[in-house]
Amino acid sequence: MNARKIITILVLILVSLFLRGEEEEDKILLLKIGNERLKDKTIDISAGKIYSLREGKPISFSKMIKEMSKSHFVYVGETHNSLPMHEIQLKIIQALYEQERKLSVGLEMYPGSVQETLNKWSMGILSRDEFTRESQWYVNWSYNFGFYENMFKFSKENKIPLYALNVPREIIREIRFKGWDSLSAEKKKIVPQPDLSHQEHRLLIRTIFESTELPHQMKGKGLEMVFEGLYRAQSAWDEVMAFNAFQANRREKGKMVVLAGSGHLFYNLGINRRVYERSSLPFKTVICVVVPEEQESVKVSRSLADYIWSIPEEKLPAFPSVGLRFKKFDGLRNFVIETKPIDGAAKYAGFEKGDVVLSVDGKSFSEINELRIYLARFKWNDEVEFGILRDGQQIKILLKFQVPEE
Repeated sequence: MNARKIITILVLILVSLFLRGEEEEDKILLLKIGNERLKDKTIDISAGKIYSLREGKPISFSKMIKEMSKSHFVYVGETHNSLPMHEIQLKIIQALYEQERKLSVGLEMYPGSVQETLNKWSMGILSRDEFTRESQWYVNWSYNFGFYENMFKFSKENKIPLYALNVPREIIREIRFKGWDSLSAEKKKIVPQPDLSHQEHRLLIRTIFESTELPHQMKGKGLEMVFEGLYRAQSAWDEVMAFNAFQANRREKGKMVVLAGSGHLFYNLGINRRVYERSSLPFKTVICVVVPEEQESVKVSRSLADYIWSIPEEKLPAFPSVGLRFKKFDGLRNFVIETKPIDGAAKYAGFEKGDVVLSVDGKSFSEINELRIYLARFKWNDEVEFGILRDGQQIKILLKFQVPEE
């Protein structure tokens, strides 16, 4: 299994594993870490309510927003392919904007190199299509723009500054495999040295890691090495996003809402902790937790966040995932399937690593972002035909966005 496939699996683990409330995942929601006063206490949450974990009871949306009035940072976690969670993020941004017009939003999905494009979007210069192209949305982020579109619309309509918090993936990959010390002096200016010594944070990431059924290639003697690499990568992500959020907030001198995967925010030990260590500025964290359809409630630790917004389980994500990774080679105009699909609609479609993409619905594409923009238009039960070159033979593969069976 190659490095990029391992990275893909580990990212999937971190951003979506622990929010479905299954038995093996409960331990992640019930760790005795974080807030000293609350970490030994639990609360049962049912769908459709907001809970103050400090008070240990449900509260109104308006009360939660009022309690955020003195916070310089508000962190709202997400599972990236959950539209209800993105709707909650937007609702919080709208309410905080009404409370305080000096508001900015920090985004996990973009590296700093895209900042100028984000500025142009907030100033109303770019259309939706111009923005997704100029910002290389589907190169920097693999999730359908539709999940985030309403948040971007609101920021544009109200000229809310958006800030890119992330760094290019290759830098995180280098840290994962070689460590921060291996970075060049120029890269070290972009990514501050991550703290790897926080034992509670390490326990959190270790628990997430151990709660997953890992591929065979990641088990065995090298398992500890795999985890250490993962932990370096996760800590580097948290560190650089905290640093960039802190710097952006110093420029704006107002309140910042940070949108990031919940794995970066759990127990106030990730981005939120690292920003606080730099600034000592007050903050609040909101985590969404899914209550499965067959359960009345889910038990969580009261140190998990400041607020829990519980939501019912979705039948399906609003937008289907393609599940294909493309790669360009010098001298070759066409894309190549980088790895055999492990998820999404393509998982059982018959694609193989090394397939050369000749056409999609009879169209030829020379840019990965353009191809992904085209594929993002398809909905559940749609079909798209790929023309593939494999072992010197041209074949057709029909990719069906079928509703998955249970």
